Amino acid sequence: MLRDTQGVTSSHAVLPMEVVPIVARFNGTATCEEIARTATRELGERIPVDVVVRLATELEDALFVDGPPYRRARARIERAFADAAVREASHAGGAYHDDPEKLTTYIERDCLGTKNGALNGDAGPKGKLVGLVAPHIDPWRGARCYGVAYDALANALPADTETFILLGTSHAPMREPFTLCRKPFATPLGPLAADLESIDALAGACEFDPYADLFNHKREHSLEFQAVFLRHLLGEARAAKAKIVPILAGLGEQQHKGTSPRGSKAIERFYEALRGIVEQRRAVVIAGADLAHVGPRFGDARPFDEGERRDLDARDRASLAHAEELDAEAFWKDVAGDLDTRRVCGLGPMYSLLRAIDPAARGSVRHYEQTVDPEEGSIVSHAAVGFYAR
Repeated sequence: MLRDTQGVTSSHAVLPMEVVPIVARFNGTATCEEIARTATRELGERIPVDVVVRLATELEDALFVDGPPYRRARARIERAFADAAVREASHAGGAYHDDPEKLTTYIERDCLGTKNGALNGDAGPKGKLVGLVAPHIDPWRGARCYGVAYDALANALPADTETFILLGTSHAPMREPFTLCRKPFATPLGPLAADLESIDALAGACEFDPYADLFNHKREHSLEFQAVFLRHLLGEARAAKAKIVPILAGLGEQQHKGTSPRGSKAIERFYEALRGIVEQRRAVVIAGADLAHVGPRFGDARPFDEGERRDLDARDRASLAHAEELDAEAFWKDVAGDLDTRRVCGLGPMYSLLRAIDPAARGSVRHYEQTVDPEEGSIVSHAAVGFYAR
């Protein structure tokens, strides 16, 4: 099944397995005639050119092929999003309840509630919470981890905190290392205003275009889910004063090459400006970040067995130990070292959190979990980590 995570099309395309060798060659480097010939050799049966042409045309018309119809549709939707006054809650009614009462009940009972083993009043390490790593897996599967994360925030959130830096993974490719969004985030529980002054200060410090990848914000769930839980946690009165700084972290070039972001002057300048805002606003930094993605869904030949799951637990915790010590470079090196096999998608926002918060802070892993797909055994691991400063 093909789906467009950026929402240019809301439809899905279900493909028979026998056409996969054909579609896999729709990469912009071969003609339909060349694809028919190579697919014929691979499959051992003749694939007519008109079959390839028909398949390509159908996918192009459905906006699943990068061609004129897709580009026209994307340009139209990009303009509409750029002009929109609000970043709408695009996953409400799917990844979580769109009804405010049902959503409130779900968060209180199934996430923060005692049935899921949340912290139940345990404030954790002493000190004020200055940073938080929370999952960005959907709240249905990540209920317990979200509950522990946001219960930790509730127990140690400074009373005067009004600014929240939201760092998220961009699951769509980015041209620049970071992208900002000046729009308030809508949630079924009410909106969260954007801190325009801080966002503009960050944009002014950038040596790259901080809005080149603005469209990635439209359907990116890693920030949306944090906005939902944060809005619930703050309640009506406090949410009216609160403001967010939404940032998607790409750092794709550095992740691809395995090099530290410290080698980029543009990224260092961005972090310097971000630290200044955190200090000036006494902001709390929240990273929506999952850890490993392993198993058949993510390209592995088979599901992990129990021994491999224990090894994965150990690897994830070794990475988190670097984060707890606020050793950003050791964390980057450790995660980047097996990025092709462990596929930690939260590297960018977690590293950025470590670079942004009080360097004297220390972290505490409040919860770690491996969510296993019940049908084919693939795993997404995630954690709740609080960072505390005196």
